[in-house]
Amino acid sequence: MAALTKEIAFETTPLNGLHLHTMKTDQFKTTTMVVVIEQALSEAYVTKTALLASVLKRATARFPDTRLLREHLDFLYGAIFDVDVAKKGERQILQLYMEVSNEKFLSDQTQLLEQAIQFVGDVLTRPYLENGSFADKYVTAEKESLRKRIESLIDDKMKYANQRVTEEMCKGEPFALMASGRAEDLPGIDGKSLYAYYQELIAKNPIDVFVVGDIDPAQVTQYIQKHIALSRTEGKRIAVGTQTKAVTAPKEVVERLEVSQAKLNIGCRTNISYQDDDYPALIVCNGVLGGFPHSKLFVNVREKASLAYYAVSRLESHKGILMMMSGIDEKNYEKAVSIIKEQVELVRKGEVSQQELAQTKATISNQYRELLDSPRLMIDFTYNGVISGRKRQLEELLEQINAVTVEDIKRAAGKLALDTIYLLRGKGEA
Repeated sequence: MAALTKEIAFETTPLNGLHLHTMKTDQFKTTTMVVVIEQALSEAYVTKTALLASVLKRATARFPDTRLLREHLDFLYGAIFDVDVAKKGERQILQLYMEVSNEKFLSDQTQLLEQAIQFVGDVLTRPYLENGSFADKYVTAEKESLRKRIESLIDDKMKYANQRVTEEMCKGEPFALMASGRAEDLPGIDGKSLYAYYQELIAKNPIDVFVVGDIDPAQVTQYIQKHIALSRTEGKRIAVGTQTKAVTAPKEVVERLEVSQAKLNIGCRTNISYQDDDYPALIVCNGVLGGFPHSKLFVNVREKASLAYYAVSRLESHKGILMMMSGIDEKNYEKAVSIIKEQVELVRKGEVSQQELAQTKATISNQYRELLDSPRLMIDFTYNGVISGRKRQLEELLEQINAVTVEDIKRAAGKLALDTIYLLRGKGEA
């Protein structure tokens, strides 16, 4: 595997109780800024964090109306801005995203980067308040919007099945929660309680700021000191265990809904997570099993046996879960489960051809190289290292993946434990 021509290289500086990560590159004509706030995934916080993301992007003290806020983004040459939440293992991540044109390419010398950082600072530290709390009109509207979004999950049967197998597999574990929260929590949240939670989050939780573009890092530092002037000490990283769980035998769960195509999802505990030495082997193991169109699940379950409309696997690297997902005709349930188990067993035995191994490594390499074309993906890759405690270098990781042998795959696959088999099927008679 040829060496990469460039590496993902951020300079990290503690600043105002947060961590600033800057990457100077002339590869892009825009500057990308991402602020990430880490929170433990828990019933106490999950819905408040999701609702907070929606409320923060409605208005600020400087732009007290959503229309004014959007007009200012247009004024910043059509800057792209969003606030959302994501789940990484048993952490919930609140993210502010800003992409703005590089002022070097503008006809006038607008201080666009400073204005963009000021705007992010407005949203993060100077929200719009009424009587010392978030405005009821925005909180009420966003509660209803979030409720509809949570309840609409059932309309996307593929996502619904994936969430349900996760809930069944991880009962009693934080990972069972959706990043978007729980509808039943919403009635108990108002502008006052949400603002109190916001103040606590901003004061105590780890905050990382990433800036990528053709920038002067010293200038970015000055702008952040000026516009994101938080008075806080450095937030301690959230201590989250992988919560490994012994599995004696997989449990089967069958749920009936009005579906035109049954969904068969099988969840496995990998007992390997992002920071572990066996992680590169696990990546290749997943690729051989079901990560790509040439993988065993796709070829054997979908193409040869014609049992599935799709058959894939994916990793949740921070939690240590491998999920196999397929769409089947429900009458083929037992046969599909049997063939899927056979593919797992083949990988455990090391029955992996040199062609499968080479094709998988090449495809994984191409996927990782695509990170270098996206500031957002480079930031995400780096942040995975921050929260896991193991900061991986991209070139080193690709070298480790290229060095993975069939024996390494056997070792990683040997740690897989089938936990839960979930079938979402129609309401009619079997």
